[in-house]
Amino acid sequence: MARVARRYAVNANLIFKWLRDPRYAPDPALVAPPSEEARFLPVEIVAQTRSVPAAPAAENHIEIELAGGHRMRISGSYDPEALARLIRGLSL
Repeated sequence: MARVARRYAVNANLIFKWLRDPRYAPDPALVAPPSEEARFLPVEIVAQTRSVPAAPAAENHIEIELAGGHRMRISGSYDPEALARLIRGLSL
């Protein structure tokens, strides 16, 4: 909550107040049911990464550069839907 408040230059206490205020509650008839797809994923950010020896490119090799200079490398088989959810979660 604090990160969102800082991003929009709003006091975090104000956001909590809005969440409790019934005037700002969404109309239940207009809100879609919660998606099974939306989940928090465990992520660990490390200060330094170990250098991995260069290997020949795998058939299923993806490298994604994220904001802040971070890179994500995926090699071998993977679940495309899980990868898409992970990328969406990291790009927020």
